[in-house]
Amino acid sequence: MAKHNKKRNVGIIYEQLLKKASHEMVENDNMSSSEVLGILKENFKPGTQLYKEFRLFNALVKTTVDSESLAIRILGEAKAAARDHDETQLRAEKSKLIKDINHKLNDPDFYSQRVDEYKDYATVQTLLNDWRRGNSSDLSRIAEYENRTVKMLTTKKEAESLKENHDSSVNHLTVKIMTEKFNKKYGTLLNEHQREIINKYVFSLVDDDTSSFVKYVENLKEQSIIDLDAYSKTCDNRVLNEKMDKVRKNIRDLDVNNVNDETIARLLTVAALKDQLSGDEK
Repeated sequence: MAKHNKKRNVGIIYEQLLKKASHEMVENDNMSSSEVLGILKENFKPGTQLYKEFRLFNALVKTTVDSESLAIRILGEAKAAARDHDETQLRAEKSKLIKDINHKLNDPDFYSQRVDEYKDYATVQTLLNDWRRGNSSDLSRIAEYENRTVKMLTTKKEAESLKENHDSSVNHLTVKIMTEKFNKKYGTLLNEHQREIINKYVFSLVDDDTSSFVKYVENLKEQSIIDLDAYSKTCDNRVLNEKMDKVRKNIRDLDVNNVNDETIARLLTVAALKDQLSGDEK
């Protein structure tokens, strides 16, 4: 793949902003996290070309279908939608987004944040650009990238996991349960639930509708307590069980109807805990 301009890749930039926001939240840097969320809210507003492209981009990289024929039909619809974008306005909005990141965050490491799906994201963004421009100069590349995207659509998406980092010792698990922010090494490595928390939180701000966010995190709380109860039945350590009673209460008492950055940080911790408890190794 030729060198890709990741600063103008809507999927990569969005992922990096999510990682930055989540890191600042769990570090209790409310000012920095609010700055990042402000950039997201301002630049991904409904009605903007950037918002439209992101929604289309996200559908192509996140959706899974069970047949190649359906994937091909989706590709056709996506191509038509991409050509409906105002390319000049979209380019201006991306320039503004980059300017906001550079000036407001002033983080020299921002663009070096790793995005695991980089190749897939680069494929989809290049394809959207080619479709929008009616680019016929490299039909072989378009055909190759469309074929890759069809395979992406028909491949079951694997949930990211912290399982490989699991430590089965009782003391380590106690620390994981009781800590109010997960270990810094997880600062830029989000599991599936953590990514979804940030994603739904951001769009609840953008769309001014918290219903989807509240429903998701209430279910996450409930499932986390179920996993905690299941683990406690196999644990014969009295001290640990006493601590888990407190954690269980803290999860239940977490108010998701009055959300701020501290609430999000705690929810990210609950999501990390759930990932640990639901792993194969316990």
